[in-house]
Amino acid sequence: MDFGQTLNTPRSALIPRLRRAFRGDIAVRQLALEAWRRTRAERTRRRERAMLDSLAQGPARLRDPYAKISPAALAAHFRTRPTPKSLPGCTASSDTADLQRHLLPFETAQLVERATRILNDRSWALLGFGEKCFGEEIDWLRDPLSGFRWPLDYHAEVQLVRNDGSDVRVLWELNRLSHLLTLARAYAVTQDEKYVTEILVQLDGWRESNPLGRGPNWSCAMEVALRAINLLATFELIRGSKQLDENTLPPLLQMFDQHGAHIRRNLEFSYISTSNHYLSDVTGLFWLGVLLPELKEANDWREFGLREMLNEMDKQVLADGADCEASTGYHRLVLELFLYSFILARENQIEIPQRYWEKLRAMFDYMSAYLRPDLSAPLIGDTDSGQVLPFCTRSAEDHAYLLSIGAALFAEPRFKLSGASTEELLWALGVAGMTAYEKLPCAPAGEPSRAFSDAGTYVQRKDDLYLLLNASGNGLFGRGSHGHNDSLSLEVSACGTSFISDPGTFVYSADLSERHLFRSTGYHSTVQVDDQEQNITEASLPFVIGDEAHPKVLRWETSAEHDLVVAEHRGYERLARPVIHRRAVRFLKADRMWVIEDQLSGEGEHVFRFRFHFSDLLVTSVRAPGIALARDTTSGARLAVAALNVDEQPEFEQNYRSRDYGAKSASVSACWKIQATVPLIVRWALVAVCPDDDEEERLSLLARYRAEAPTLQMGE
Repeated sequence: MDFGQTLNTPRSALIPRLRRAFRGDIAVRQLALEAWRRTRAERTRRRERAMLDSLAQGPARLRDPYAKISPAALAAHFRTRPTPKSLPGCTASSDTADLQRHLLPFETAQLVERATRILNDRSWALLGFGEKCFGEEIDWLRDPLSGFRWPLDYHAEVQLVRNDGSDVRVLWELNRLSHLLTLARAYAVTQDEKYVTEILVQLDGWRESNPLGRGPNWSCAMEVALRAINLLATFELIRGSKQLDENTLPPLLQMFDQHGAHIRRNLEFSYISTSNHYLSDVTGLFWLGVLLPELKEANDWREFGLREMLNEMDKQVLADGADCEASTGYHRLVLELFLYSFILARENQIEIPQRYWEKLRAMFDYMSAYLRPDLSAPLIGDTDSGQVLPFCTRSAEDHAYLLSIGAALFAEPRFKLSGASTEELLWALGVAGMTAYEKLPCAPAGEPSRAFSDAGTYVQRKDDLYLLLNASGNGLFGRGSHGHNDSLSLEVSACGTSFISDPGTFVYSADLSERHLFRSTGYHSTVQVDDQEQNITEASLPFVIGDEAHPKVLRWETSAEHDLVVAEHRGYERLARPVIHRRAVRFLKADRMWVIEDQLSGEGEHVFRFRFHFSDLLVTSVRAPGIALARDTTSGARLAVAALNVDEQPEFEQNYRSRDYGAKSASVSACWKIQATVPLIVRWALVAVCPDDDEEERLSLLARYRAEAPTLQMGE
C-alpha cells in the first residue's frame, strides 16, 4: 500500500481504500478514526517538513537545573550519576567485565577480536550476509547489497520498496548501530579508550550523514527507536570515560533528544492494527524517558511509553504466550522488547503489574515449547534476523539464549535447557542473575507434547522425536504482513537432525519474486490445489497477505502412547470448484513414527501437490516405490516419507532454505502430484531411522501400515 498516496486521498475515497488494505472485519467507527488519524498525520508531517532545519539545529532540550549548568559540569554529572540505572549487567559493568573474563574467556577473546576488526578494518557481520567491510569512511546511506545510495529526501517521501536489488532492511540493520555495543563491551572488558574513540568518531560521521528527518534512516520510527536503545546501552557502558566531556557530550544528548522527538511525531500507530513497529516505537520512548531524565520531554516519553507498551502487550501477546504475528522470528523480537524493558523498569522501581510479568513468562514458555530437540527454532512466518540489544549476534534459528535470562528471572529450571550460561544473561542481569542461574537445577529431560490453541501451534514430541503442525492464521488477527501460506504445514526433527523444515524468509524488498516464492504455499510442507495459494498474495505487495485460509483445529489429544491433532483450512473454498483440506497427524510413540491423513473434500477434479520440504544439507533419494528418503550424511540419521495408499511416485523439486535473512542454500522438496476427483484421502507415514537402527527393520513398519491404511482411524 502506498501510504504517501493514501494520506493525500480525500476522506470519501480513503475509507474504501483502507478497507482493501486492512483485511478482516473492520467497524465503520474504526475506519473513520483511522481516516481521521491519517489526515491529521499528514498535517503534522507538513508542519514537520517546514520546521525540519530549525529542529535539526537546536541543542538538546534539557530541564532545570541541567539547562543552566556549564557543559563541563553536565559532563561530570553524567560520568558520576548513580541513577537512573540501566540493565544490571551494564550498570555494574566493571563487575560484569570481571565475570565475563573469568567465566567466559573464549567468548571474551572473540569479543575483543570482533571489536578490533571494527576498529581497524571497519568490518563486522551483517545479518545473513556474513562480514562486510564498510571502508575507512563509512557511507551510512549506501545500500550494502546493491551499492545504491539512498537520497536525503524528506523521510516520509523516501521510496522504500524499489525492486532494483536494494534492500532498505539491510541498510536499516547497518544504521541500528548495534556494532557500537560490541565496541562498548570491549571497552568495559579492557578499559582501552581506543574503543570509545572509535564510537565517538563513528557517531560524528553518522550525524553528519543523516540530518534529522532526512533520508531512509529516519523513515521508519521503529528503526529510530531500536537505534536509540542500542545507543543508550552503549552510552551506559562508556559514560565513565573521560572522553565524554563538554565537547563530545552535547551532540550525543542532542542526538538522543532528536530521536525521541522524531519517534513521538511519527508513531506507527493505527486504530485498525498495530504490530511490532508501534511496539518498538513506544519501547524506544520508554527507554529514552527512563535513562535520560535530564531531557525536558523525558517524563512524557516514559509515562506514554510505559502505558502504550503494556497496552500493546494486551493486544499483541495471545493468551497462550505467542506473539500475534504468526512468526517465530518476530516472537523473538517482541519478547526481547518486553524482556529488556521489564528488567529496566524493575531496576528503576517502575511498577509493572504482575499480570504482565505472567504474560512475559508465558512468552518464554511458548518459546521453550517450539524449540526443536537441538534447541534451534523453526522459522515459521517471516524472520528478518532482527534483535534488540544484540550483545551477541545470533542466527535467526537461535532463540535459546533468551531462555537463560528467563530461567534466572523467573527461577524456572524448565527454561535452563542448554545448561550453559550466556553473555546475554550476564550483561542483562549482571552477577546476581548469573549466580541465580547457576544455582538452578537443569531442565528435566524430555519436553512434553504441547498445544497452543491461540497461536495455532501443536507440538508432538518424545525424546528426540519432534513434529510441529502449523495451524496459525496469517497473523495480526487476519491482517498479517509477516505470515506465510503455510496452513497445516509440518516441521519434523528426529535423531538430532532437522528433516522437514520451513524454508524461512530470505529477503524482503531486494527481490520481490524471491520474497513471493519463500512465503508461497508451494514452498511449504502442505497440500497445494491447482497451483493456487492458500491465501491470496501478489509479488508486488510484499507485506500483504489475504485472509482466506482460516485454519481451525478440530481435535487434540495426547497420551503416553500417542498424540493426535486434526485440523482443516478453507483457503481453497474460493476456487470455482471449492476444496477443503483437512489434515490429521497421529504420533505413534512406541513405533517412533507418524501417520498423516490428508482429506480433500469439495467439488470436481483437481491437481493436488503434496509436498514435504526437506532441510538443506540432506541427501535425498527414492528408497523404494512411493518412499522418499532424506539422509544426514554427517550423523547417518534418516527419515522416510512414504505414501501409504497411492501409487504415484515422488518427484524431487529443487528449491532453497534460508536460515538467516539474506542467506539461502539449496534444498529439496519431495512432491507427489495427483490428479483426482474429490473426495480424496491420501495417507502418509514418516519413519525415523537413527544411526544405530536397522534400516530394513524400521522400514518394515511401512508394509504393515500400508496394509492397514484403508481401516486406519485418524479421528474426525
